[in-house]
Amino acid sequence: MKPAALVLAGSRGEGDSVAARENISHKALALVENVTLLARVVGALRDAGIGRILVSADDPDVMAEALRLNTEIVPPDTGPSGSVARGFMLSGAPLLVTTADHALLQGEWVTQFIADLPQGADIGVALAPRKAVEAAVPGSQRTYLKFADGEWSGCNLFLLATPDAAHAIEAWRSVEANRKRPWRIAARLGFSTLWDYWRGKLTLDQAIIRLGERLGVQARLVPAKDGLAAVDVDKPQDLDEVRQIAAAELAD
Repeated sequence: MKPAALVLAGSRGEGDSVAARENISHKALALVENVTLLARVVGALRDAGIGRILVSADDPDVMAEALRLNTEIVPPDTGPSGSVARGFMLSGAPLLVTTADHALLQGEWVTQFIADLPQGADIGVALAPRKAVEAAVPGSQRTYLKFADGEWSGCNLFLLATPDAAHAIEAWRSVEANRKRPWRIAARLGFSTLWDYWRGKLTLDQAIIRLGERLGVQARLVPAKDGLAAVDVDKPQDLDEVRQIAAAELAD
């Protein structure tokens, strides 16, 4: 069964440096090879065979673009977790979640991500190992999580595979609410997990599995095979990088 997909494209209250430089209302409308970021993401999802696509957006220009792309508009809620919860309530499981700034997303990555999620898992999270990212985009500045099995970067790809995934969304809400109180977030992991992490004995897969168990769900890591999957557009330099990569791919 093909999942529905939710593309997060809500407005940033603190402003957006990409939109400001490009003189547009929202970075989802930035152009790469004359195609908006949102259209590139939607196109990749269509290439993966996903029929129902929801876009979480409140900017009028982004909503107009979403309608042009024949997607459904979902009003965003407070924070990404609230928007995901709203989309999940409308679509049900399975639901693939990504972001409008995932400019290099490819349909085959989505297909592989879904296929590689272990059977029985409630939630899948895609991350790319640092070696793969640096091989794909040498010199790129990414944020990495360090575990016993190496350093990993998020890929903005999540699969809420079963109805039980709703438990994790509620926990995500709590994390957002307590982002200024990290000790409360850490407490969710449990002492033994934190101890293994501090000793450098915890792999990323183990961390995701243990966190899922504490939330009452089966959560699994799905390693991305292409390091480009970790590239998104958070700042103007990222957009420049994406444009260079896209232009090179087109030339090939």
